[in-house]
Parts: sequence; C-alpha cells; structure tokens
Amino acid sequence: MTRWHRWGLAVAALTPGVACAQTSAEEIVHSVWIATCAGLVLLMQPGFALLESGFCRAKNAVNVIMKNFTDCAIASLAYWAVGFGLMFGLSWNGMVGTSDFFPGGGNDTSLVNVLYQTFFAATAATIISGAVAERVRFMPYLVGTAIMVCVIYPIYGAWVWGGTADNPGWLRGMGFLDTAGGSAVHVIGGFTALGALVVLGPRLGRFSRTGEVREIPGHNLPLAALGAFLLWVGWLGFNGGAADPDFKDLGVIVLNTHLGAAAGIVGAMLTLAIHRRPLLMSAVLNGALGGLVAITAGAKYMDPGFAIVTSLVGGMIAVVGPAMLQRMKIDDVVDAVSVHGFCGMWGTIATGMFMRDNLFDLHRIGVQTLGTFVAAGWAFAIGWAVYKLLAITIGVRASTEHEQRGLDYTEHYEIGYGEFMASRTHRDLGGEA
Repeated sequence: MTRWHRWGLAVAALTPGVACAQTSAEEIVHSVWIATCAGLVLLMQPGFALLESGFCRAKNAVNVIMKNFTDCAIASLAYWAVGFGLMFGLSWNGMVGTSDFFPGGGNDTSLVNVLYQTFFAATAATIISGAVAERVRFMPYLVGTAIMVCVIYPIYGAWVWGGTADNPGWLRGMGFLDTAGGSAVHVIGGFTALGALVVLGPRLGRFSRTGEVREIPGHNLPLAALGAFLLWVGWLGFNGGAADPDFKDLGVIVLNTHLGAAAGIVGAMLTLAIHRRPLLMSAVLNGALGGLVAITAGAKYMDPGFAIVTSLVGGMIAVVGPAMLQRMKIDDVVDAVSVHGFCGMWGTIATGMFMRDNLFDLHRIGVQTLGTFVAAGWAFAIGWAVYKLLAITIGVRASTEHEQRGLDYTEHYEIGYGEFMASRTHRDLGGEA
C-alpha cells in the first residue's frame, strides 16, 4: 500500500456505512485537509489560464483558455484510467506500477488521493500549454496531453514516489527526495515543453533572419498578474498536501512555500537591477513562480532561511533563463521552460544541499542531482519524440495563415474581444474594413 492509499484510509469516518471507531480524529482531519488541498491545486488551473492568456496576444486568448480548460479534463480522465496505476500501483522492479487502473469502488477511501494526484498530473500537462502557445493546433495538443499523463509524468513519478518501503521506485529507493513535485511535476513539465518547442519552432516574426529577438508583448498583463496571484494561493495546497498525517511538518511546508514566492520576487528584481533592465512586471511575476517552483522539492526538508536562499536563486534563474533560450532561438511564450524546468532542477538539487540537519552531504547531493537530470533527460527525449511523431502524422503546427489571423477564430470560430477585433477579423477574412 502506497502513502497515497494510506492517506485515503483517513476518509473512512466520513463515508456512510463505515464505523467511525475505526478512524481516529487525526485521520479524519488529515483527509479533509487532503481534499481541501486538491481544491487549491485545481485553483491553479485558472491561474495558469489567466497567466498564459495575458502573456499572449488578444487574437489567441480564447485558444489559450480552451487549452487550459480542456487539458484539465483530458488529463483527469487519462490519469484516472491509466496514469495513476502506472504511478502508484504495485511496483514492477521499481520501474512502473502494474495495478490500480480505473480506481473506484463505492466506499474506497483512497479515492481522495486519486483526486489530489489527478490535479498534479493536470498541472504537469498545463505547463506545456503556455510554452507552445500561439502556434500549436488544438487537437494534436490534446493528444500530447493524454500521452503526457499516461506515459511521461506517471512513469517518472513511479520512480520517485511509487512502490512501498519494501519495493520502492528505483529513485525513491536511493533516497531521492521531492516534497511535492519539484522534479516530478515541474522538471518533467518544463522539459517536455522544451522538446515540444524544438519540434514546433518559434512564432512567426519572433526572430529576424540575423537572429535578433523581436518582442511580442502580451495583451493583458493585469490578467496575467491575477493568474500569478491565484497560483501563489494554490501552491499552498500543492505543497501543503504533502504534510505528514500528524501535521508536524505542515507549518514549515506552507511557510517555506509563501516565503519562496516572496524571495523569488526579490530575486527577480535584483537580477533586473543588476543588469540595469527595467523592473518588468512580467519578469517579476515569473520570478515569484520561479521561487515557488524552486522550493517545491525541498519545502518539507529545509529550514526557512535556506528556503529563502533557494527561492531567491530561483527568481534569478527565472529572469536569466529566457535570455539563454532566446540565444538558441527557442520561443517560449510564458518562459515555462525556465520557470518550471530550470528552477525545478535547481530546487531539487538544492534540497540535497540544504537538507535540515544534513547540510551539504555529498551523497545526498549526488542522488538529488542524478534524479534531476534523469527527469530532464526523460522528459525532453520523450516530449520531443511525441511531438515529432504528431508532426509527421497528423500535423502539430498551425498554418502560417492561421497563425497570422489568430487561433481564436481559425481553431474555435470565436474571438475573445469581439468589438475590439471585429473589423480586423473581417478584413483578415477577405471583407472590407
């Protein structure tokens, strides 16, 4: 029985027909907390949707919202059917689960944890959405989402969190630590996105023929800021749900999470100031997210001072990472690869460096580094292969004409700002202005 199944037992007293005497008050409270955290993690989906749509152009706002809205649905169904079993079923040689597919069954109290883990899978899939925005076709993107939550995410998750104490996933057996998915969710999501971006190529006009970077600003930064605030709130449940049943570590987890966002903001502003760049709100928002990502792996294992250091560096990485990718002509609309992939790698390694009562232990740092690079390599390789196969078979990149007109109309026959864009859309479709 995995830790997710054990947590589920605590719901027994809340289920009709189950004797309350079999369940302690502590277990009941913990179960309610896990259900609450699941709701907070779901709140991150509208956070991503608003952030990504705000960073995109107005002509693609509906498309971005639709991708976030529907990939949550596709990811939930696919993970329930296949992904959860591969991740948390009976482990085969520490590699992959072989049971618990299509979980269900009346009063099975472990289902609260299926729900919680489902939203983790949806988060990993949604990371890709913002990176590939404004040029990916809608239906192939959903196919990629299904593969993400049925293969890429759950198999690595089985290595990190799967199995039991006697038969753990192979990284878990080595002592690899990840509180709530710094590697399993964020590195996996970020580097799968990188593989997809290599296949897709940049948006039209993003880079000149001489390699000059052309800015394509988002259409609604206040909307993006609202999304970042929602993500900040949701992250308390994202990390907080990993607390032990006795809640002794809950305080440090949620405090580290909040301080992580704050330190990420400061790290981003310091980096902008050092490089004598304007204090861009878009960069500061990503700094907050970079700080949150950086502390996700180590939230349970670090003291607050080291959590601040970890997230401060995460905020810096969120600012400098995009410039490195731009030099490689990688066009990431929301800088998801830097925020989730690079900051997730740093935070997971930092967990080994700053672990409470075991600072700078070389063996633990080595294990954390191994697990981090395994995540990045696995996600990039499979992500690239999946999107390359989609490109060869059904086509994944929108046509030049559709990209110019905007995916709102060409993919969904709706536009997000009807009155503002009506004359422009009519002219693009061949009518008179």
